[in-house]
Amino acid sequence: MDDIITLDYGSGGRKTSALIDELILPAFGNGALNALSDGALLEGGLAFSTDSFVVTPLEFPGGDIGKLAVCGTVNDLAMCGAEPKYLSLALIIEEGLPTETLRRIIASAAGAAKAAGVQVVTGDTKVVERGRGDGLYINTAGIGLVRHKGLSPAAMRPGDAVILSGTAGDHGAAVMLARGDMMTGEIRSDCAPLASLAAALLESGAEVRVLRDPTRGGVATTLCEFAESAGLGMELREGDIPVRRSVAAACAVLGLDPLYSANEGKMLAVVSQETAGKALEALRAHPLGRDAAVIGIVTEGRRVILKTPNGGSRVLRKLSGAQLPRIC
Repeated sequence: MDDIITLDYGSGGRKTSALIDELILPAFGNGALNALSDGALLEGGLAFSTDSFVVTPLEFPGGDIGKLAVCGTVNDLAMCGAEPKYLSLALIIEEGLPTETLRRIIASAAGAAKAAGVQVVTGDTKVVERGRGDGLYINTAGIGLVRHKGLSPAAMRPGDAVILSGTAGDHGAAVMLARGDMMTGEIRSDCAPLASLAAALLESGAEVRVLRDPTRGGVATTLCEFAESAGLGMELREGDIPVRRSVAAACAVLGLDPLYSANEGKMLAVVSQETAGKALEALRAHPLGRDAAVIGIVTEGRRVILKTPNGGSRVLRKLSGAQLPRIC
């Protein structure tokens, strides 16, 4: 690791992995933590997850930090095969934040919790001096009941289908555009609770190996983590990966890659090739999965390869730095 912590260590990519591997796991390592899943699977059939949110700006097209905080933790639990039930919500408020802004954000978080079918049952508030808190930070933790066991990259097999439930990169692009007036457009964050979508897939009869929502680091980094954990590879078809034209255009102008741009309302699923059709049918029947697509397959190799429409290919690697910091 470097001598000082930089923004790159919060990217969700290689620097984040180094921080976890070199500092966190040696200090706290145990069976539940070492799995490095979206949440810990505990005794009694419980899943437990926590996340902190520092997005800027606090409000953006399609969402805000309150909705994002609730959906983020709900989604982490859902990716563990759990039914989300209870959340905590802790607010770190900077002196000077307009009360009306806080009122809107709390109302948005409450609406997201209602939509997800979870209750906020405990929490905390702190206020820090002006200039010390960037408006508002939120931490959420959640508990869910595990309904579907065995979801893990270790369950993947060569030939399995890789599915993305919708368009890539929407959240990161929306936050990026909300930070200035360099570009305008109708790009909205895809921030949404995914528990019902995950349940629809898991109850469809499809043989699901693993689920993950591609947040920091985007689709590419998440799939690289799958491959690294399983000791396998993947071959993706760029032409089959759904990306909105507006998102692709915004990323092109700013030199970003939609595959490394975050989503907050999509999920990646690896399923057996034989049940991929059944999985797609279940996803596309859900409002949040209408654009679901098979984007590739699991391979024997240990690299994630992206096949381009013109016949070329490139190796995808975990994000090495903060392509777009403070997006969640």
